[in-house]
Amino acid sequence: MAPPAPSATTRRSGTLAPCLAPPRPRTAPARQGCDLVEVTSSAREELERWVERHAQAAVEIVAGDRPATQLVRWNHADVHQDLVRRAVLVARAGRREPGRGRPPGVTRPRVHGVRLSFLSATTVEAAVHLRHGERSRALAARFEVHRGRWICTALEFC
Repeated sequence: MAPPAPSATTRRSGTLAPCLAPPRPRTAPARQGCDLVEVTSSAREELERWVERHAQAAVEIVAGDRPATQLVRWNHADVHQDLVRRAVLVARAGRREPGRGRPPGVTRPRVHGVRLSFLSATTVEAAVHLRHGERSRALAARFEVHRGRWICTALEFC
């Protein structure tokens, strides 16, 4: 006699059966992302918009669309020097001067999305998705409050 056919709600070794029961609601609200501290949604949204603008400006500096001095106030000295170095290298590869615009026909890189992780009330790490035409890149950044304002203390193009 043949064994009975497995039902949709049973699990057999080596197979995955669909789960028909809906998940139970959580009693405590889930934290967004990987936050280590509680953050209000308005504070998160405000900082996400600011990080998006900062990342867009940093990418435009490296691409040669704007001078590095436009972000000097919001970057740690090491981050600023790295942006200047990258802008010079990209400009040199294209045989042009940094901060003087892109060559014709080259698309502008755009920030496609930002994810924040609050490590403390004064420290945030960001993962930024960049689109350059059909290509994607990532940018990792760390922002800390210094003398009452957010500054970028680490910036890594991936």
